[in-house]
Amino acid sequence: MAIGLASGKSGFDGNFSPIMYSKQAQIALRKASVISAITNNSYFGEIANQGDVVRIQKEPDVTVNALERKTAISVEDLDDQDFQLTIDKANYFAFKMDDIEDQFSHVDFVSLAADRAAYKMADAIDVDVLNYMTGTNPSTGQYATTVSGTAQHPTAGNLNGEFLKVNQLDMSDMTNITTSASSSTTGDSIPLAPRLPGATSKGTTTASPLQLIARMARQLDTGDVDSRGRYLVVDPIFMEMLKDEDSRLLNSDFGGAGLQNGLVAGNIHGFRVHVSNNLPTDGTGPGTSGTTAQDDNFGIILAGQEEAVATAEQINKVENYRDPDSFADIVRGMHLYGRKILRPEALVTARYNAA
Repeated sequence: MAIGLASGKSGFDGNFSPIMYSKQAQIALRKASVISAITNNSYFGEIANQGDVVRIQKEPDVTVNALERKTAISVEDLDDQDFQLTIDKANYFAFKMDDIEDQFSHVDFVSLAADRAAYKMADAIDVDVLNYMTGTNPSTGQYATTVSGTAQHPTAGNLNGEFLKVNQLDMSDMTNITTSASSSTTGDSIPLAPRLPGATSKGTTTASPLQLIARMARQLDTGDVDSRGRYLVVDPIFMEMLKDEDSRLLNSDFGGAGLQNGLVAGNIHGFRVHVSNNLPTDGTGPGTSGTTAQDDNFGIILAGQEEAVATAEQINKVENYRDPDSFADIVRGMHLYGRKILRPEALVTARYNAA
């Protein structure tokens, strides 16, 4: 319950509205988050408490049969299965609005605080959900053995698991690379280097950024994933190599848009490209140089389709009260969210290092 303000000077002077503040933060949150741009967040705002469950209707499978003349048709019952997205994550913010500072300030502290709180919450969500979507243990950078309690590495083709092992690309998936740091390439990162201008063949020690993107696109194509709404999330090191890729990103083959404003590329092999510093890394990260593969120093990039993962989030409570120990008002808010992989065949990851 929000506590009433004490008499005398208030940092808000009756102008502070928890409801308006919540809306400001909510809007800024969605603008700042990479996750809101690559996941299905149609369920935004449908939750009220931690532990709530959002039921998501699963797309029914329909059988197509050959039609024969003078033969009765068969009518099937549709399976109305659904997914359950549990709201099991909660973050909060809390800050003071000092009376004197507010009195003499020429800026709107409430608006500034709303934007900053939203940015910080969006950043925390991005870190958590990107780790979840890449099947990575955030404390080790390694592919986790479980994700949300569900087996992460089901048999290839089994879409009931959280993630498909066959969609986790490593050096063994790049057939042109014949040199490895170990006797087995399985699990090793893919050494990447921009393909030099005029090169007519693939290298045997490295792959190029565009080559890896094409391989990830092929994996989605093999899984019959819709070509609409595909995205690629990369880190700044990968993006730098991509820009160096023989200047081919300016060609009409890639939509003619080229790279724009450093955040999104229009169309590269059917993907829109997002840059994020919140992708998981292992060891010293993807900047580790060397033409040999790495098994403990690499970065991870993510490709997918925006219906692959659902997220639901809500700033469900913002309140203000008088600080009993100082001349200031305290504002605090709680943010709830959950995430669920709906289509594991529509997520592909790749571990890489810069060669």
